[in-house]
Amino acid sequence: MAILSKPQLLEVIVQSIYDNGWQVLYLNQNHPFELKIFNNEDSQKLKIVIYNLSHGGGRKRPTNEYRIQFKVTNITQPIGYKTLILGYWNDVDVFAGFDYSKHKTPKYSASAQIKEEALRKAKVNGFSAQDKGNGEIAIAFTPDFFVEYVKNCEQLHSFGESVAEMEILEEIVANEDIVINDEALNQIAQKRQEAIISIKKKKRNSSFTRRVLTAYSGKCAVCSLQLKLIDASHIVPVSEEYSTDETRNGIALCALHHRAYDKSLITFNEKYQVIHNKKRMQNLRDIGHDSGMDKFIRDLKPIINLPPTINDRPHSEYVKQANLIRGWK
Repeated sequence: MAILSKPQLLEVIVQSIYDNGWQVLYLNQNHPFELKIFNNEDSQKLKIVIYNLSHGGGRKRPTNEYRIQFKVTNITQPIGYKTLILGYWNDVDVFAGFDYSKHKTPKYSASAQIKEEALRKAKVNGFSAQDKGNGEIAIAFTPDFFVEYVKNCEQLHSFGESVAEMEILEEIVANEDIVINDEALNQIAQKRQEAIISIKKKKRNSSFTRRVLTAYSGKCAVCSLQLKLIDASHIVPVSEEYSTDETRNGIALCALHHRAYDKSLITFNEKYQVIHNKKRMQNLRDIGHDSGMDKFIRDLKPIINLPPTINDRPHSEYVKQANLIRGWK
């Protein structure tokens, strides 16, 4: 088991936040860490206590248990902050989140536990919850759920107050296709309804992103760039009622080509040929906004990179519909 240093754990946290599309400001790089994370719509100040998850097996501990051991005995939550208590299993790339309200004054070397089953479920599903049987809910999640956990951690940990609500949460975690009807939502306390809806939406989006990026090996279909700067873009936009989250309605694009695609500066046709918009390019030349244009056009591949699995490749009907929507003839 690889043990990470505190600076390495901080780097894992920061990279997870960036991968969620949020930005980071360092307020304190000594442990416990303090960060401000933000996007165009929201911001959060975080105090983060984090340790490596270690196997808890032994003569006196269950063999299916992982745990963190506290080296901080007074965990504070400054005004305006959320305090997170996290474990990280580096070998599997999964976090565990523990309830701050139940662990804010731990004894030195005391531990917080989570079952290996919950961690492995999170690796498969992105997110998992474990009822520890003492009123505490431990949450396991992959890095792409990091910000979702931050936004909903208090509500998620409070699911231990109701067995019925916990069952609904577990069902949603296990099945991303489950439909949440009003009757089911009404069984959940108001403060936890938003958390359920938010997790459900994130699971759907995360599944699409993972499948598309895996299909394209994390490379831009237009320029082959990787560097973890690649987005999973819908071909038929999600704003259209007939858009789907099928892998074949997705394409992996770097930030530059994603914006160019959404602005109809470039597209590709049913033969997967890359096309640039000559009329729009000329308009940009006319107003003097053509710096770098010639290189941009010259670097375009004649044909997009395609996933090796045929069923993952852009569906011709989706490509035609998307091009009509974006004004291509």
